[in-house]
Amino acid sequence: MHQILVIDDEKAILDVVQMALTRAGFEVETAADGLKGIQKFDEGRFDVVITDMLMPGVNGPSVVQHIRNSKRSSTPIIGFSGTPWFLNSSDFDVVFTKPFPLKDLVDAAQNLSAKT
Repeated sequence: MHQILVIDDEKAILDVVQMALTRAGFEVETAADGLKGIQKFDEGRFDVVITDMLMPGVNGPSVVQHIRNSKRSSTPIIGFSGTPWFLNSSDFDVVFTKPFPLKDLVDAAQNLSAKT
């Protein structure tokens, strides 16, 4: 079973994304902010990381930079944001602008995790 880490400061989004990915057969860990997301990434083994961009404290770009500078720098990362101009980073494998169809997110997670 593929492991996914979802990082977002909005609980409602975390809950909906976790439910959709769990129904698709993934094992999902969540983090309510970027710092907790980095801690969980460092402690676990994830096939895909999904992160929001704008969060208080440690934001999405900082999470991405941490992952890309880690020993597991090739971990696929999906970014999403309600402000699409923050998604121009080439460090993402896939990006979504909120709102987005959950099916598209699940499909992207399936495609990326199949490559790991």
